[in-house]
Order: sequence, then C-alpha cells, then structure tokens
Amino acid sequence: MKIKGLRWYIIALIALATVINYIDRSAINILWPYIYKDFGITDEDNKNALALITTFFMIAYALGQTFTGKMMDALGTRLGMTISILSWSVSIALHAFARTLFSFNIFRFMLGFSEAGNWPGATKSNAEWFPVKERAIAQGIFGAGAAMGSVISAPIIALLYIAFGWKTTFVLIGALGLIWVIPWWFINKATPDKHSWITEKERVYILDEDSNAAAATDLAPVLTWKELLKFRNTWGILMGRFFIDPVWWLFVTWLPTFLKEQFMFDIKQIGAFTWLPYLFAAVGSLMGGYYSSWRIKRGVNAVKARKDAIAIGCAIMISALIAIVYFLATLKENPTLAMLLIGATLFGFQFLIGNIQTLPSDYFHGKNVGTVAGMGGTAAVAGTLLTTWAVPIITKTSYESFFVLAAVLVPITWICIKYITSKKIIIS
Repeated sequence: MKIKGLRWYIIALIALATVINYIDRSAINILWPYIYKDFGITDEDNKNALALITTFFMIAYALGQTFTGKMMDALGTRLGMTISILSWSVSIALHAFARTLFSFNIFRFMLGFSEAGNWPGATKSNAEWFPVKERAIAQGIFGAGAAMGSVISAPIIALLYIAFGWKTTFVLIGALGLIWVIPWWFINKATPDKHSWITEKERVYILDEDSNAAAATDLAPVLTWKELLKFRNTWGILMGRFFIDPVWWLFVTWLPTFLKEQFMFDIKQIGAFTWLPYLFAAVGSLMGGYYSSWRIKRGVNAVKARKDAIAIGCAIMISALIAIVYFLATLKENPTLAMLLIGATLFGFQFLIGNIQTLPSDYFHGKNVGTVAGMGGTAAVAGTLLTTWAVPIITKTSYESFFVLAAVLVPITWICIKYITSKKIIIS
C-alpha cells in the first residue's frame, strides 16, 4: 500500500497531539477562577496559588524539554511521542483525584514533564519528514495545533464543567491522548527512508534535497549539551525563546483571570470569549510558516526568510501591545475590542514562533535537532517562570504593567535572533 503525501498525514497527527496538549494544560487556567475555593484558597490568595501551580508545571516543563529532547534523539519520534502523550494523558486524569493544593502541584509537575516532549518531538519529526523549504509551514501547522487547542479548550472545558463538574472533566480530557496513540502508532511506522507506505516520488523529494546534509548527519557526532552551548546559534535560539515565550504564557495562564477580574465574566462568558484570540493565533501560525516557506521556494536563503518572518511577527506584536496599553481604560467597557487586540498580539507571536522553532533544524544536523529544540524549550520556561511570579505583584491595582511587560520583551527577542544567530544555514 502506498499513500500520496504521507508527510502531511504525519504533521496532521502532530498538530492533533498539540491540540490535545493544549486542551489538557489549559483546563486548570480556565477552571481555577471557579474551583479554587474547593481547596480552601481565599479570594486574596487565588492568584498566588495559581502562580504556584503554574510554577510546578513550568519547572517540570523546563526539565522535560531538555530530557525529552534527548529521548527523541535516542528513541526516535515514533516511540518518544508515544511515551510523552501516554504519560501526560494519565497525568491530567489524575488531577481529578487532587484533594489539596499540594497534590494538585504534584500532578501538574507530572503533566509538565511529560507534555514537554511534544515540542522537541514535533521539531525533530518535521526535520525528518519535510525538506528545508517546507519545514516552516510544517512547523506552522504544528503551531496552529497549539492555538486551535486553546480555541476549543475554553468552550469544551466550560461545557464539561457545567455538565459533569471539574473532576470528571479532567478524566474525560485525559482519554483524548490515549485514543490519539492508535493512529500515530499505525501510520508512523518508520522514517521516510524506510517507510513501506511512502511513494518513491515523495521519498526522493524529502531525502534528496539535502543529500549532502544527510551524509554529514551520518558521520557527525552526537553533541552533549555542553558542546552545543559553544555555538552562537544555540545561544541565539535559547535567548530568543527565553524572552518571547513568556508573552504567550502570560495570556495562556492569566487570560481567564483577566477576563473575570476586568469584566466580571462567569465561566460561560469565558467559554464564549476566550477562543477568539487563539483563532487569530492559529491563522498567524499558518501564515508565518507559509510566508517563510514561500520565500525559500523563491530562492531566498532559509535563515533570512525565517528571520524576516520573525521581524514581521515582532512588529505586529509590539503594535498591538502598545495599542492595548494606550486604550486600556477604554477597553474595560469593550471586551470585544480587547479580545481583538489580544488576538493581534497572539497572531504576531504565532507568526514568528514557528520560525524560531525551525532554526534548530537549519543550524544543526538531525542527531542534535531534538536536543537543541529541547534546550530552547527549557530556556523558554525559565523566562516564563519569572513573568509568572511577577503577575500577582504587578496586577494588584491594574493590568497596565502586565501588557507593558509583554511589550518590552518583544524587541529584545528580535535583537537576540537578528544579531546572535548566523545569517546562513550551518549544519554543525
């Protein structure tokens, strides 16, 4: 049996896994404003409690990014992704058995460590299944999965919570990942060079474009974390992720709380409004990937195409964030406009982030792509932890500082990518 366009089936499954990933991780942020009293948390302490829960998740996520990146390089994406999604599905279901804030934190730690594998696994899979000129669009499809997960998670979780309560909600969303493993294990039988279902035309298209790089990959050593840190490109990727990812997480973590505090939304209204910014993000992810892939096909150097996409994304983000800060007082009376401007911010983020996440496959050979991608994820979490604990302090009287903080991080990211990483593809 031969399947035309097999690589698109693979990336579709990766995107679906990412949708599930975001449904699982978003559940606590959507539910927390309405369930914290079940754990004896007061109104005054609820944001600090959510920050603590997020911290446990993010510390585990940071550790998981680096270690699961190594796991993907060692075991391959088929088995590595299977282990990750089975682990995080069990972890999210266990949230139903939390009885105290401490037990919630333990289950969040387990979830964070296992969910981290999705990112280095997807980056490595895209490097295996897509030629250089298509990797950004593949990463864009994968990134759109993150945004779409956020789009559908709010209404789904709100409906499940209203119908069954928060405990059953966690169990039901945990079942999604277990179902996903079946088509993944069945379709993703092997890498393109060995897969029995791939057509010869597609095999040649994927593998021959980078035949010299592939030969170098076979001969090149697997580098340690310490050795990879000797490259400027590694540091450019790490610093870019350190500064830009916290902006995404500011909204993923705190948007439901922002809506409840600023507009007095109940959970039905949060389900009705929260999806809109993430729909913008999904479109941004696809367009950012398409833009750089289109330019590469027209003969532009891959790294230049990706850096230009990153610059465009930064420009969109900073413009939207400045508008939010300037009109914040007015936005309190206009939640729809607030959602549109936040949507523009997340559009810009997703436009650029897929291109940053693709850089490891441009700068490093296949044996180290997952590791560098994982290190970038760890750096992203380190930055996010700092902003997570800043939010309860800076939002005591107003959310203005919240948006100012996001705006400051954007140009710093552009500087890191523009001036630290190389201008051309370098397979190390």
